[in-house]
Amino acid sequence: MKKVQKARLIAALAVVCCAAAAVAQKKPESVIHYRQSVMDMIGWNFAPLGAMVKGKVAFDANEFALHTQRIEFLGPQVLEGFEKGSDKGAETDAKAEIWTHFDDFQTRLDDFIDASKALDEAARSGDEARMKEQFKKTAATCKACHDKYRAE
Repeated sequence: MKKVQKARLIAALAVVCCAAAAVAQKKPESVIHYRQSVMDMIGWNFAPLGAMVKGKVAFDANEFALHTQRIEFLGPQVLEGFEKGSDKGAETDAKAEIWTHFDDFQTRLDDFIDASKALDEAARSGDEARMKEQFKKTAATCKACHDKYRAE
């Protein structure tokens, strides 16, 4: 390989390595924004389910299934929004206890993920009673985490 080609290759590799390092270092405010966005999307999809379960709007099995599918997809993404160092950097309702009791927090999040999978399975069954019952169980996992780890 000629010296010029080798130098270009080394320079290109250096640029790629620097860019990769910059991407790996996420700003806390970006991480907080990400987690808040994911939580907002979960809430956006959870609200119509609650309205159907409470009888505030007509029950629509297809609409219910659409929202459960989205919630199941979003659940595993929540954890990405709780990287170390994202306890500060922007306004957040996340309590400091998340980072001092992270294993418990992650267990509660895993409970939500499992419940949201079961909710989507219930929705695919077409059994309205099963869907409503699993919605309540899934909502309870949200509440259990929010009661302990979310500031009022």
